[in-house]
Amino acid sequence: MALKKTSILLVLVLLFAKTGFAQPPTGKKTAGNDQIFSLEDLQLMVFRYHPVIKQTQLLSESARTKVLQSLGYFDPELKAGFSKKLFGGTEYYNKWNSELKIPLWLAGADLKLGYDRNAGTYLNPENRTGEQGLSAIGLSIPLGQGLIIDARRNTLRQSKIMVEYAEADQLKQINAVWYGIVKDYWNWYYAHKQNELINDGLNLAQSRFKALSAQTLIGDKPGIDSVEAYITVQERIIQKEKTAIELQNARLVLSNHLWNDQGSPLELPADALPQNIDQKITRPPALLLDTLLGLATTQHPELLKLKSKGEQLAVEKSYRQELLKPKLNVIGNLISNRTGLNSNVPGYYDFNWSNYKFGIELAFPLFLRSERGKLREVKIKQQELNYDLKQFGREIRNHVIASYNDVSAYSAQLAVQSKSIENQQILVNGENQKFMLGESTLFLINSRETKLIDMKIKQESMIAGYQKALAELYYKAGTREMN
Repeated sequence: MALKKTSILLVLVLLFAKTGFAQPPTGKKTAGNDQIFSLEDLQLMVFRYHPVIKQTQLLSESARTKVLQSLGYFDPELKAGFSKKLFGGTEYYNKWNSELKIPLWLAGADLKLGYDRNAGTYLNPENRTGEQGLSAIGLSIPLGQGLIIDARRNTLRQSKIMVEYAEADQLKQINAVWYGIVKDYWNWYYAHKQNELINDGLNLAQSRFKALSAQTLIGDKPGIDSVEAYITVQERIIQKEKTAIELQNARLVLSNHLWNDQGSPLELPADALPQNIDQKITRPPALLLDTLLGLATTQHPELLKLKSKGEQLAVEKSYRQELLKPKLNVIGNLISNRTGLNSNVPGYYDFNWSNYKFGIELAFPLFLRSERGKLREVKIKQQELNYDLKQFGREIRNHVIASYNDVSAYSAQLAVQSKSIENQQILVNGENQKFMLGESTLFLINSRETKLIDMKIKQESMIAGYQKALAELYYKAGTREMN
């Protein structure tokens, strides 16, 4: 009976040795530099062609259009009007009124240039100008409400601050997009390394099976060892298929971020390789933490947005306080019969301090409930903003420190993992030597070898985790690591 079982095993060994197995890709191609797709290469492509990055640039452009619109309140304005009445052969009136108003930044004043020509039988005498008409040059100055700041200056100042807000928001979105892309890159890196290690393990298992098959045929090894070796091959083929799918999916995810200069999507080539990483990763220096904390305090996009909002509220508060003042507008014009620079006009009809129009406008709401209510609302928003600044500042600081701690922990774990792999390799080598001397079993070799592969995969996972934690550290500080 034992002889029959041994014969069956020998037949199986011969069958496997002759037919062999499907040879999977080993990932051991001779790669030139053109096959390495580094994080720096990805960065160059993303910041040149990624549509979301281009979209964020529209934020500041949109804010600048608001500034342009606000500047429109200071555009010169030309107004003209003509009316005439003729009835029963009598010209009742013939009126021509024109004015060029130039808003000035200083004191909210308006410079006005005008020309009026009013004539007619039944025209109000105070409006009659004679056939030559009257020219006027003058100013309208708010001495009360509007002297310090008015609606148009308030709108312009706030729109300029909105450019700073938009730029901070743009930086925030770019950092968020880049952080997500970096994580996808290191996921691809891990998937590639995992697949590579599994393929290496499969090659070792196949080589061992072939060697044992040959030894079984000549009677040096029992047939049961060949069967066990082949089971190991099958298990690693299953692992290889699983990791190959994970690598393919990780490559597809990373391809989402690849675009060319025509705006067409690109696919990451199947033979592209991630950059090599030094596995002896050291703990980041404490100076890096201090630098990032200082950077986060002054340049974090979220804080910059809040500070810009605070500047807006300060302008709005100034404007609302201005509205508590009474309206007191002084309007003065020097008038003349002059219709041109070379006109010959008598001195008493020309521009001088004896020929003028002057007026005062005064208005003041008695209760100011609307103005006081809006001012109070602005002050409440300022208080809320101050609380947000304190809270966000504390949270950002703690997030940076927590991310730094994660990076430090990964570096410490990687140092231990590297030593563990070295020790496990010693065990595998020793077990192979004992097996060659007949003092060990194939089961122990496979167990130690499988554990070594798992430890190497875990090391690559920790390397990818370290890189993602490092990217998170910069992201939490409100910036990004430039490669």
